[in-house]
Amino acid sequence: MKILIVDDHALVRAGLRQVLSALDDALEVLDAADCIRAFDLARQHTDLALVLLDYHLPGMNGQEALEIFRAQRPDLPIIMLSGSINPLLKRQVLNQGAAAFLTKSGNSGELILAIRSILAGDLYTPSESRSTQQDNPLTPVQEQPSSPNFTRRQEEVLQLLLDGFSNKEIGKVLSLSDETIKNHVTIILRRLEVSNRTQAAGEASRFGYFKSSSTASVKL
Repeated sequence: MKILIVDDHALVRAGLRQVLSALDDALEVLDAADCIRAFDLARQHTDLALVLLDYHLPGMNGQEALEIFRAQRPDLPIIMLSGSINPLLKRQVLNQGAAAFLTKSGNSGELILAIRSILAGDLYTPSESRSTQQDNPLTPVQEQPSSPNFTRRQEEVLQLLLDGFSNKEIGKVLSLSDETIKNHVTIILRRLEVSNRTQAAGEASRFGYFKSSSTASVKL
């Protein structure tokens, strides 16, 4: 069995390796300090069982990375790790398809329990979530907004895409690598629920994005 740790802090990766050693003697732990390396490892290791993904990563946040993992490996379970408790972020991440959302302040036993439950095909619900649901059984679940939620950088990429720029040209304008632009475009198409640039242009107009003569993001 293989598990991938994605975190930019070497000490955190080392600590998680130690925790994961309690899972299985035959466990192989892979690790990556950034998303580009993580995506490469996921492509190379088709037998990867699970990913532990930090939310705060250099160049790309956990939600963006989750989108790409889901596009490339839709059946691969992802556990999102965060240094802080953010109920709204947790709900967004779970709605995006993460198998679980855990804070780094939690204990190692909780992480092991979550991993074992998810690998067994079960849904993992932290104890505090269960008690909250029991105390507030009629609390409605907040619906996701109909308009796609883009970061400022994604809006810049989208605007240039609408203006007819190629990925390479967008990278030159924004001083970003081809791989980074490709990842942003993948997220944009996924959030617009389209498969190509032509469809993206039509769908984006529904949310106030239009072709312009400038490289600035324009949203009415």
